[in-house]
Amino acid sequence: MEITAKMAQNMVEILEEIKEECFPKGKDSYPFTEWEQKRERVKQRLRELPKYVDQAADMIQFMKPKAGQHKKLNVQKRTMLFLFARLMNKSNRDVEEILVLFEPLVGVRLSYKYIERLYSDPEVKTTLHNLFILLLRDEGVSGDFSGDGTGYSLTITKHYRSETMKTGKDYLHVFRMIDVDTGLYVACGYSNVSEMEAFQKAMAMLTKLGVPIDSMALDRYYSSRKVIELFKEETALYLIPKKNIARVGLGWSRIIKRILEDPYLFLKGYYLRCLSESGFSADKRRFGGLVRQKREDRREIALFSIAFLHNIFTVRIRPS
Repeated sequence: MEITAKMAQNMVEILEEIKEECFPKGKDSYPFTEWEQKRERVKQRLRELPKYVDQAADMIQFMKPKAGQHKKLNVQKRTMLFLFARLMNKSNRDVEEILVLFEPLVGVRLSYKYIERLYSDPEVKTTLHNLFILLLRDEGVSGDFSGDGTGYSLTITKHYRSETMKTGKDYLHVFRMIDVDTGLYVACGYSNVSEMEAFQKAMAMLTKLGVPIDSMALDRYYSSRKVIELFKEETALYLIPKKNIARVGLGWSRIIKRILEDPYLFLKGYYLRCLSESGFSADKRRFGGLVRQKREDRREIALFSIAFLHNIFTVRIRPS
């Protein structure tokens, strides 16, 4: 059967009707008992975090510092301090004041400048990257992913959600891929240019990690042949064409045939992308939607740390 552009446009309209009928807006009863049981896993991850940090640091061969250079804290303590600062979601000066209470435990006095320099510390950045991979390895990923983009404000006077024009130097674009089975982020990308560039960086990260993609659910913003070409033919793509689609091509033809086979099952897979939106909402409530860092490399590690901390705190309840 030949798939035409007119057929694709009619199919999009039918999907809209099915969506209204089978996926009404509203909240179903939430399994709070199961959530409380799985929440114990979060506590376990937090207890094991120092062990993970030691393991991640041991994977790195550090160069000996030059004569006269000396770090107040070793890389394990610097990484834990960095994660503590990110978890507090406070300014560096506020974190400095909080650390006064823990000075007897830390053993040294730390300034807000010391905390800010952690964002560009290559040893901390490498350890954090290893932490991300180690946690994914131990938790496991299913190969079924959802992806979406969001943004973070660079100034306290503007909020990403309320602004209609999300371009320019006041915002950063972030794309994160989430495992629909575990709720863990498996890859992320950052861009100060566009959400599409952030998506491409996330895809590059996923390729480097060597994680196989069995399925992927994406928003209509990514409905293009260039995006489809990034995935292998055997990957089940849950992607709906735009209403004004003019050309179909081989990539769209395969997707549309799967839609025609079972529209309900396709929409069920497509709406797994809502898990990404839920993850973004939870992250911003816990870690904030403002990036305070001025240097680009420090902004990137600040956003990457949110992806890691999300994986520490996430609890995924699959619907029955």
